[in-house]
Amino acid sequence: MANLKNYYSEFRHFVIFLTLLLVIGCSSTSFHVKKIEGSKTNINPDIAETATIEAYIKPYRTRVDAEMNAVLSVATQNFDKSGEWQTPMGNLLADAVMQEATPLFLKRNNKTLDICLLNHGGIRANISKGNVTTRTAFEVMPFENSLIVVSLKGDAIMEMLQFIIAEKKPHPLAGITFVVGKDGNPKNIFIKGKPIDLYATYNVGTSDYLSGGGDKMDFFKKGTAFFDMDYKLRNILIDYFKQTPILPMVTDIRISMEQ
Repeated sequence: MANLKNYYSEFRHFVIFLTLLLVIGCSSTSFHVKKIEGSKTNINPDIAETATIEAYIKPYRTRVDAEMNAVLSVATQNFDKSGEWQTPMGNLLADAVMQEATPLFLKRNNKTLDICLLNHGGIRANISKGNVTTRTAFEVMPFENSLIVVSLKGDAIMEMLQFIIAEKKPHPLAGITFVVGKDGNPKNIFIKGKPIDLYATYNVGTSDYLSGGGDKMDFFKKGTAFFDMDYKLRNILIDYFKQTPILPMVTDIRISMEQ
C-alpha cells in the first residue's frame, strides 16, 4: 500500500512538471528592436514618361487655372481680418451669407434667416485691392465647411453674445447689434432692427463645424432645430462675388462699448 502511495505521489509530481514545461513552452516570446538600418535609393525619372504625363494633364490644368483665375468682382480697397470687435473681412463674409442664404432658407423652409455668426479663425486670407477671382474664395475659405441654420431661443442668443464678449475676437457677425456694458454684459440688443425678444426663437446661420459646438461655441448645442443647407461657405462667397461687381466696404458699428 505504501508503494502505491509513493507511486501516486511521484506520478503527481511528474504531471506538475510536464504542466510547467507546457506553460513555459506556450508562453509568448517578446521581441525587441535592437537596430534599424536603411539606405537611400536614387530615383532617376524617365524624361520621356514625364513629358507624356505633362502632356496628358496639361488640358486639365489649363481648364482649372482658367476657372480659378476668372475675375468675379473687384475690390477697390484691401479687406483685412484684423480688428477689435469687427473687421472689413468679417463684415463681408457675414453679409455675404445673409444675402445669399436668406432667400434660399425662405424658399426651402419658409423661415427667415435672422443672424449670421462665423468664426474669426475660419478666415484664412485677406482680400487685396484689385481683381477678385474664384481663387480668392478658395484662399479665404479653403475648408469644406457648409452652412447650417440653427434655431436658438432668446436665452441661447444671450449666451452667444456673452461668448463673443468673453472671446474678444472679431467673429464675423451680421443681423444683430449690441452694446458691451460697463459690467461686461450685452445690452441694447437689436436683431434685424428690433429689440431682442427673450421668448422668441431666432434662426442663426453658421458653419457645420460651429453648429456642433466647435471653437467652444457650445450655445449652438441648445438649438431647437438644425437645417443643413447643403451650401458650402466657399460657394456662398463665390456666388456673392458674381453678384457684386464692386465689393462694398461695410464699416457700420455692430458691436460698441458703453461710454
